[in-house]
Amino acid sequence: MFYWLMKYVAMGPLLRFFGRPTVTGAEHIPKRGGALIASNHLAVADSFYMPLMIRRRVTFPAKQEYFTTPGLKGKAMKFFFSAAGQVPIDRSSGTAAQAAINTCKRLLGEGHLVGIYPEGTRSPDGRLYRGKTGVARMALETGVPVIPVAMVGVEQVNPPGSRRWRRGHIRVIFGAPLTFDARPQDSGNASIERRITDEIMLAIKRLSGQEYVDLYAAKVKTVMDRTGHDADRVVRDLVAASKAPQRTLEDG
Repeated sequence: MFYWLMKYVAMGPLLRFFGRPTVTGAEHIPKRGGALIASNHLAVADSFYMPLMIRRRVTFPAKQEYFTTPGLKGKAMKFFFSAAGQVPIDRSSGTAAQAAINTCKRLLGEGHLVGIYPEGTRSPDGRLYRGKTGVARMALETGVPVIPVAMVGVEQVNPPGSRRWRRGHIRVIFGAPLTFDARPQDSGNASIERRITDEIMLAIKRLSGQEYVDLYAAKVKTVMDRTGHDADRVVRDLVAASKAPQRTLEDG
């Protein structure tokens, strides 16, 4: 109830005013049953604009801090993110990462649409970064289709690090569903999970037109915080320090 009020009454008109969003490929969203929606991640508002453009409810795993911040502000955040269809995930350890996967698998098994950002965090500079393999593991263990989606222009409306929103034009572009043979023995196979994850990221790249960086965004952000350097310099330094050649998604 709160979700639909937020989507169509409270949030919807305001989001449309700022973003003037358009959607392409919404017919790829199944009318019923579980599916993973795998998206690039440019801004917090990604989690609001993408669900706004389709009829079915989308549930996103979200940072636990959105639900545990103390005080009146924390209560408001908890209500807002809960009403927006998000569920808290503790991302502080490897065990917690598995717990997040289990939560998503349960939701998929119940027939929900689950939104996920394979990069694991927002892009530090608008480029597309290496996907984490949890998306492949969920696809293999549940057998649900993976629907790639590209968010375009969200970072212009909701600039990362800024509380101010600007008017712009957001495009939400859904691609054709990707399906994978759901063989139990493939889950946990690192090479198979990496191949599937790269296939998903390639589909997102083709929809978004983003430049691809074969590094984890979280690592780049960590080095940025430690050194004070911008993302472009950090990427160059990490690539130069690596003995392995940089892969492109087309290369596999």
